[in-house]
Amino acid sequence: MGQIFHPSTNTIARVSIFGGVFILGVIGWVAGAIDRSGYVTETHVIRDQPVPFSHQHHYSGLGIDCRHCHTTAEVSPFAGMPATKVCMTCHSQIWTESPMLEPVRQSWRTGKPMQWTRVNSLPDFVYFNHSIHVAKGVGCVICHGRVDQMPLMYKENTLLMNWCLDCHKQPEKYLRPPEEIYNMAWHPDGRHTDQQQAAMKSRFGVDGTDQLALGQELVKFYKIDKPQLTNCSVCHR
Repeated sequence: MGQIFHPSTNTIARVSIFGGVFILGVIGWVAGAIDRSGYVTETHVIRDQPVPFSHQHHYSGLGIDCRHCHTTAEVSPFAGMPATKVCMTCHSQIWTESPMLEPVRQSWRTGKPMQWTRVNSLPDFVYFNHSIHVAKGVGCVICHGRVDQMPLMYKENTLLMNWCLDCHKQPEKYLRPPEEIYNMAWHPDGRHTDQQQAAMKSRFGVDGTDQLALGQELVKFYKIDKPQLTNCSVCHR
């Protein structure tokens, strides 16, 4: 019986198989890149708000502490949003006729809360407790970015699972002393003032010039159970 297929068919078959695997790999890589892109995660997207509130102006310009507005950041799963009366503490005295602040004044007159647009959010199947992160040495800037430099608020990080796990697997790379939690300018690479270095040396035995060394001491200071951090039940309950 004669040969049915030409010998070149073997080469074509091999090329087709390897080519198909390569194409599927490229498609998977592209899909993953799109899934992590700002187009999907909406990072660095400025959202419309009832009032164009500037964290840069209020934090950096006026020196207002995060906790003045986000009053439950240290004690609750949710950091909290400021009640209208918090805004009116100042704006009943300054910028009282500003058209931009009319929604705030209307909220104060009617008693209806301001309807702010959520910027940072997680899916319903993820449990997140804001207070425990603050209590364990995670600074605001780690998740929210340099809010003090944002004229308008946007999401800095993807908040995807692999992003969260990077910190949960190696918390020593990100932890900071309790007094630096709300310091947006804190640098984990050792750029500290002499006073900060002396305080850290006295308290933790290291001066903070090596973040990993400091972080390892802070893991013990905060009594962080590293193996437990990667347990599925920590975030999925």
